[in-house]
Amino acid sequence: MDIVPLIHALILGIVEGLTEFLPVSSTGHLILVGDLIHFNDEKGKVFEIVIQFGAILAVVWEYRVRIFKVIMGLRSDRTSQRLVLNLIAAFMPAAILGLLFSKAIKTYLFQPIPVATAFIIGAFIILWAEKRKHRIRVDNVDELRIGDAFKIGLAQSLALIPGTSRSGATIIGGLLFGLSRPAATEFSFFLAIPTLTAATGYEIIKNRALFSSSDIGIFSVGFVTSFIAAFFCVRWLLRYVSHHDFTPFAWYRIAFGLLILATWHWGIVDWSNP
Repeated sequence: MDIVPLIHALILGIVEGLTEFLPVSSTGHLILVGDLIHFNDEKGKVFEIVIQFGAILAVVWEYRVRIFKVIMGLRSDRTSQRLVLNLIAAFMPAAILGLLFSKAIKTYLFQPIPVATAFIIGAFIILWAEKRKHRIRVDNVDELRIGDAFKIGLAQSLALIPGTSRSGATIIGGLLFGLSRPAATEFSFFLAIPTLTAATGYEIIKNRALFSSSDIGIFSVGFVTSFIAAFFCVRWLLRYVSHHDFTPFAWYRIAFGLLILATWHWGIVDWSNP
């Protein structure tokens, strides 16, 4: 077996796991890295979606006790029922808009330069949001109302634009809508489970003709490395949000976006263009 595709899978798996739950856009990083290592054909784009499932399982493992409790309590526990209804309400906007516009988004926005631009715009939104005074009225996920969940879902739909960041949109949206930082972060983790599972399943079914048995090694490497990297990242982020805001991530987004635009403008890197 050629070792180069496995190395590419390893790199992309690490990138996915480290960036999926940080407000820096995993999709944006995968597009940029995939373009840089020339793993950006149709199969490469599907690979980037599929390895997200490894990151999802890291969240499932981290919250396995809570998830099991919710499943067992669905028939009688109102708290469990409310959480599931909130997740459904938050999931629907991105699901509907994704089905309607996914083709156009992939055609025009899954390119390095639009991604870099979204990095910078998203950074200024984070800086603006962090400078506002936060009025907290929802201290934990169990206090979340269905209207709040739907608004967070609308915020998540902005992440259909690559470079925006799904976790960043949901967490910052949660802060703007009155959630505490830990509550917004935890709900973002829970919402990732149905959102990314649906996206993964849809892409696998839609592009099943692209796969063959020879892809098992590549996908396995990407999946495992994504799970491991995401596992450590989730635990680190849960500790981080207890005492810090997301301003450093905003400055990282600006620096990274400007680096991409600069290397494109001066021809240092031959980034793909729309």
